[in-house]
Amino acid sequence: MSRDILPWDMPRFRNWIAVAKAHQMVEKVLGARLAPLGLKLAQHDILANICRMPGLTQNELAERLLVGRSNLSMLLPELERRGWVERRADPADRRVRRLHLTGEGQTLTLAALKVQAEVIERMMTILSDQECAQVGDYMRRIAAQMSLWGTD
Repeated sequence: MSRDILPWDMPRFRNWIAVAKAHQMVEKVLGARLAPLGLKLAQHDILANICRMPGLTQNELAERLLVGRSNLSMLLPELERRGWVERRADPADRRVRRLHLTGEGQTLTLAALKVQAEVIERMMTILSDQECAQVGDYMRRIAAQMSLWGTD
């Protein structure tokens, strides 16, 4: 009697599950470390992207984030209400609104990025520099392969 090969019997499947579990644990730990700053992970992702690229439009930000556009449109007003983000008119096109951190938002984001860097550093210390570089290379290659498939 032949038995069908089940996904968890396949090394690639098992290894991917290990990657997914590691990602889930990093999100859990990072979320817990950001909580004392009053930040959720999705909020931090938005703030970090605006910090890295001040003046992004909402559409540009949505393309960079893993959160959906509808989620972004719900989160941005909250970040504005909290005084961390402001939308400014584009001098070249008044219809376009560009996203910027406020002074308070910048201070908070830099503190959150420090927390994130500490979590990542602690997580990656079990790897040699070469292994760390390999992990990055593998994940970039996997992302490139998946981007060929598209999302439809």
